[in-house]
Amino acid sequence: MKSGKKILSLLLALLMTACLFAQGTEEQFQALGASVETAAPKYVFMFIGDGMSSPQTNAAQVYNGDNTSGVIELEELTFTQFPVVGLQYTQDSTSFCPDSASTATSLSSGFKTHSGVIGMGVDKVTAGETIAEKVKEQLGWKVGIISSVTLNHATPAAYYAHIASRNDYYEIGLQMADSGFDYFAGGSLLENDDEALYQALEDAGYTVTDDRDTILSLNADSGKVYAVSPNLQDDGAMRYQIDMEDEDITLAQFVKKGIDVLYNETGFFMMVESGKVDWAGHANDAVANMSETMALDEAVQVALDFAFQHPDETLIVVTGDHETGGMTIGYAATGYNTAFDILREQKMSYVAFDELIAQETEAGTLSFERLMALVEDAFGLTAPGTQNDVPALVMNDYEYAKLQKAYDDAMTGNTDGYEESLLYGGYNPISVTLTHIINNKAGIGWTSYAHTGLPVPVYAYGEGAEAFIGAYDNTEVAHKLFDLCNVQ
Repeated sequence: MKSGKKILSLLLALLMTACLFAQGTEEQFQALGASVETAAPKYVFMFIGDGMSSPQTNAAQVYNGDNTSGVIELEELTFTQFPVVGLQYTQDSTSFCPDSASTATSLSSGFKTHSGVIGMGVDKVTAGETIAEKVKEQLGWKVGIISSVTLNHATPAAYYAHIASRNDYYEIGLQMADSGFDYFAGGSLLENDDEALYQALEDAGYTVTDDRDTILSLNADSGKVYAVSPNLQDDGAMRYQIDMEDEDITLAQFVKKGIDVLYNETGFFMMVESGKVDWAGHANDAVANMSETMALDEAVQVALDFAFQHPDETLIVVTGDHETGGMTIGYAATGYNTAFDILREQKMSYVAFDELIAQETEAGTLSFERLMALVEDAFGLTAPGTQNDVPALVMNDYEYAKLQKAYDDAMTGNTDGYEESLLYGGYNPISVTLTHIINNKAGIGWTSYAHTGLPVPVYAYGEGAEAFIGAYDNTEVAHKLFDLCNVQ
């Protein structure tokens, strides 16, 4: 009967939404939430694709879909098929192009703040409780925080920390140890003195481990845990999904182990961030970006499998904090066409290719001819006039000249001029030029190396999902969760 009531409640919400759009007043819009039966989930998953908005999700769907003329079709992600979709506006108190600290603060705590501020109001003094802190303290729920980037980075930190600067990584790490949360997992800690932070976590009763077998054997009797990915990039983040090997632990696996650690009859809250959607967006690497979006979707599927086992008790919310890169499906040179199939020729992320370039440079072997051999292996791109099994991957004279300039600029260090800042955005001139070339050939454009002001979809499934219908400020995401979980 509960399942039937939930469906009826959702249908009522959708019907009322349609009516209100037809003839709505402000009072009627406010009444919508009150007229739908209030749900009370006890297992809540909050997924955040950092830098993920509609362009990123749909690009992944196009990539996985069918690009054949006459049968063009998307392959939908798991979460884009959720029955409830809303829209949240992302501006913070200082910019319409906000950062992750302020937007994650809005999503977790329900108030606006400056870019760069975590868990504090506009005055940079007033601290508010996050949804994770509220359910822990008021309801006795267990709490888990997972991220593919460092755990004291802005988005995960916004669920347990309160600090005026997102760059105070040491203090954020100490607040992580003091949080009392039950499960942290993913990347390591961003701080030169990270050993002291690991010690603080151990002193607070956490088992800190990067052993793969230990992590995969975690369960409800494991106590408080910080599970660090056994294979990390130099920056402390998990490796890009496209660069992972069999021994890597994926975001989906960390979610599965999180459920094993957190599950209890009282309830739990889990925040999961795919942080490298954002990092790939900054670098304008569409393939890495889409692979991270798909990694998030695989993690959502794990939560959905849990929800199927616990109907009427589970809520899953999937959203982004902002959009990154100004990604578009469509490029001037391709007109109305796309050719996402050629993106499958890219075999690694820009980070992995940067490592190849660094090795060759250090060895003194990176001639332009050697570079072209590396480019063909990693991206499938070849010089003008060459034979290629995929003709679309043959560079034209304009693209080839851009790559030659990028090589020259990388070798001479000519990256600080105005033109070069627009061309490269502070990234390795060679790798960012290559991703631009193959992206543009496929029909993908970028407008920025930074965040943009695009609104972000909210996808919801399960108990209380109907609360997320409509368009609203990002602070309302937190307030909706407060209401649904019955916390003050």
